[in-house]
Amino acid sequence: MSDFSLIPALQISASGLNAEGRRMEVIANNVANAQTTRGEDGKVFRRKEVVFAARLASELGAGNQADSELKGVEIKGIVDDQRPLKRIFRPGHPDADKEGYVALPNINPVEEMVDMMSASRAYEANLAAMKSSRTMASAAIDILK
Repeated sequence: MSDFSLIPALQISASGLNAEGRRMEVIANNVANAQTTRGEDGKVFRRKEVVFAARLASELGAGNQADSELKGVEIKGIVDDQRPLKRIFRPGHPDADKEGYVALPNINPVEEMVDMMSASRAYEANLAAMKSSRTMASAAIDILK
């Protein structure tokens, strides 16, 4: 009889939920700082992006046979977007340079909202996969009764 378990499916979906949840937090932080001219460090806020990577079974110590088996997603890091900052002419602003320009974050609200919708849909898909796994487990238990 084959060794079939729904636990790996739940773990993979849970890793996706965690990753997409964190992505939504980063996007919300970007939107909140869209007009920030100076952060705590005195520099202009830069848009942040979440970097995902596949988590493989070998990293979890599953052994030689399952070295390339997918075990979910993980966040490799949160990096600054290196696109240029926006510059607007506001000579009376306290953060304006000698020419009267103020540097603003490289955040496009429309892009952030599209990213938020994408993250939200991915989160919902992982949640639906978890619910399906639970339903299958429940049906399997009912068959055994």
